[in-house]
Amino acid sequence: MIDPVLPGADSARTPPPAPVRLSYRDAVREALRAALRADPRVFLMGEDVGRYGGSYAVSKGLLEEFGPERIRDTPLSESAFVGAGIGAALGGLRPIVEIMTVNFSLLALDQIMNNAASYCHMSGGQLAVGLVIRLATGAGRQLAAQHSHSLEGWYAHIPGLRIVVPATIDDARFMLAAALACPDPVLLFEHAALYNAEGDLTPGLAAVDIDHAAVRRPGHDATVITYGGSLPKCLAAAASLAAGGIEVEVLDLRTLRPLDDAAIVASVRRTRRAVIVDEGWRSGSLAAEVTTRIVEQAFYDLEAPVERVCTAEVPIPYAKHLEDAALPSPERIVDAVRRVVGGDGSG
Repeated sequence: MIDPVLPGADSARTPPPAPVRLSYRDAVREALRAALRADPRVFLMGEDVGRYGGSYAVSKGLLEEFGPERIRDTPLSESAFVGAGIGAALGGLRPIVEIMTVNFSLLALDQIMNNAASYCHMSGGQLAVGLVIRLATGAGRQLAAQHSHSLEGWYAHIPGLRIVVPATIDDARFMLAAALACPDPVLLFEHAALYNAEGDLTPGLAAVDIDHAAVRRPGHDATVITYGGSLPKCLAAAASLAAGGIEVEVLDLRTLRPLDDAAIVASVRRTRRAVIVDEGWRSGSLAAEVTTRIVEQAFYDLEAPVERVCTAEVPIPYAKHLEDAALPSPERIVDAVRRVVGGDGSG
């Protein structure tokens, strides 16, 4: 006798797919591999991306898999190879340009701002620059001032660019595909301190968007707004605060241009207090822009002034104790939240 098949019986017998655990570095590598396999127009170019496997070992093994035509080592000239990437994009290819560290991107600022960001507007929409530039950003590894700054807020100032900042394993794996699908130039900032971080890839996930912020932890006493390498610090601060009865909502911006104003304002209206954590310098920072948007759109919902936790306004020091002192920390975030809630979670 054959047992009758009851509704949902097959799904009940089939275990859900096990989560895949991998590092942020591996997630980015898998994103590159998937993009190269999916579209023959895609290629990777930059300093040491081929034989060396990338300065952070992100592209290790890709030269052997895809060959030198699609994994291209370049001379040490950011202006030249970013310019070549722009030309390739104008010619219909889909280049991924890697800049070793965001500090070195300043050598290509003319190409990024005056060319990539401007061509669509200056040509009346006739020229689209479908280019992705990957940049390692951030401090915390004792690499001193020329390799450690967070300049993504600078680039978020420029019309014509899209600025995305993956902070999780899911976003590291899937944001690249969304960036390549965008007709505009996309700068994708990977915080170098995250490369060794490990986490579970969400089972069944096939894509993420680059249009919306994401609540990484719900809460009701205050909103902590952040992105990139500061997200783990904010989550650690939230866990510490929860032990004392303060529940904060952690909002990961994910995309810095355009900002998801709706998500920012909705969260602040729920909690009525805001702390913004930004590894950039305080003066003229992305944190200042987010603060202004909150004040413009949700001023009468606030029950306390907006707090900002930013990097000290010095070139990033080499000495570890000085570097640690300069950067946002979970302890500084906790202190800022306590100030906006008045020291307890009852407000």
